[in-house]
Amino acid sequence: MAESTAWESPPGNFERSLQLRADGNAWTCRASADYEMMGRMFGGWTAAVILKAVLASAASERMPAALTVSFLDEVMPGSDLVITPQLIGGGRSVQHWSADMDTVGDARKVARAAVVLAERRPSQAHVEPEMPSVPGPEEDLEPLVPPGAAGSQIASFAVAGNPPFGLFDTRSLAWVREKSGRPVDHLQLALLSDLKAPRSFYWHDGPHPTSTLTLSVYFLATGAELSLVGDDFILTEAIGTRGADSISGEQVRLWSRDGTLLATSEQLCWYR
Repeated sequence: MAESTAWESPPGNFERSLQLRADGNAWTCRASADYEMMGRMFGGWTAAVILKAVLASAASERMPAALTVSFLDEVMPGSDLVITPQLIGGGRSVQHWSADMDTVGDARKVARAAVVLAERRPSQAHVEPEMPSVPGPEEDLEPLVPPGAAGSQIASFAVAGNPPFGLFDTRSLAWVREKSGRPVDHLQLALLSDLKAPRSFYWHDGPHPTSTLTLSVYFLATGAELSLVGDDFILTEAIGTRGADSISGEQVRLWSRDGTLLATSEQLCWYR
């Protein structure tokens, strides 16, 4: 387990924001203020750094297949955190892991995750949905700026469904890209899966309190398909399933430019 040598995270450097230090069976990290979004560090950065800690502990050739994070409390930008992965079970092809994220000092639990790692083997394949027909990110599209400091780290262009207020139709499409030039991998897919407006905004006239309760990401791309993406834009296709009595269900599909379904995401949010 290699140790990092510095905590600083220069703007646009996603890799450095995910630095880990080995601490026995756990890993310590610092919540990068560069990737703060609405509601502190809830969402994609937290999911990505927890997944990285699990992969570092597993130290195997298995690839992430599923990640589910429950967000228990806010993560303050700049705070020190400890992530404790634990192998729960599995066999030769699949492993199940859990991981807790706690604050350093007051030991406040802020997130808990379940991760499935799988050995990807050749098999018969199928895909049901098709990528929507959309203009490319180089076309004359409206720029989007996600809220918080993370907005300056992400290049995003609206295709449909933005801005998200008072539309009632909750479907949206946008091209997104993390600006650091880092090739897209599972950690970046975890980050990008959370880059969308809350679906409850679509049936309100403006912003209102909302937070993510759970975020699940299902990684579908093969290693070869991910390598073809490089650091290119990814199309996010999002839709709300239902919102009522302060709970909103939301789904996302992540597409590469060539129409490959890279990952899907399911999110449950609280709102008022």
